[in-house]
Amino acid sequence: MRLDAKGLSCRAGEAIVLHDVSVSSGAGSLTGLIGPNGAGKTTLLRHLASLAVPAAGSVTYDGLSLGELGRPALARRLAYLAQDAEAHWPIRVDRLVRLGRLPHRRPLAGESAADRAAVERAMAATDCGHLAGRRFDTLSGGERLRALLARALAVEAEMLLADEPVAALDPYHQLHTMELLARVAREGAGVVVVLHDLTLAARFCDRLVLLAEGRVLATGGPEEVLTDEHMARAYHIEALRGGSGEDAYVLPWRRLYGKPE
Repeated sequence: MRLDAKGLSCRAGEAIVLHDVSVSSGAGSLTGLIGPNGAGKTTLLRHLASLAVPAAGSVTYDGLSLGELGRPALARRLAYLAQDAEAHWPIRVDRLVRLGRLPHRRPLAGESAADRAAVERAMAATDCGHLAGRRFDTLSGGERLRALLARALAVEAEMLLADEPVAALDPYHQLHTMELLARVAREGAGVVVVLHDLTLAARFCDRLVLLAEGRVLATGGPEEVLTDEHMARAYHIEALRGGSGEDAYVLPWRRLYGKPE
């Protein structure tokens, strides 16, 4: 699937928080949405998933609008992991993950062998198979996030949108999750992920979209986006840079004075 957003202006409540934003992502690509707090990353991701209606502009999937594609078809082809995703009842983890297969099931139909296999793959990939029999509301924050990511992966969609999927994770599982998302992209899906960790963005993402003050400040490969100028303009910081082999890191190091409150 190819996802194209063109000229989006988006509201959060009554305020316009994104202005004339254009973003694209396609099969086999891991795209990172980065930017300071309040830049509009979550708002943009929700609009890319057609969970909100833009004030202006359009979002298309393989050239089709949501109205042309249809919500059921989009639910099979696009998976979304929200930043504040929750389960509001004491459901077992394996049953939570199985909810990811609902878009593929006919009304009143039971689970198929393909459904069960997809759930097993998703739980193994996110390292939460041992949590299968646990109640979701007894898990730690990081365990919950991994279970919710497993539910999204169980859809086996052509496009995965994930909002801060590493925010509550320890360093081991941060790396594990980014390696997993990169693998999902290599295997042919499109992945768009909101990140705050610039080193993870530099190391794992094929492309970055840097938002600042509700607009796209820069887009391109990590080396094009994570420049000293862009770090100063968007984040009001200086960064240290280095690498190991082909992997680069960008380490926030010093605040610049004069940042508006």
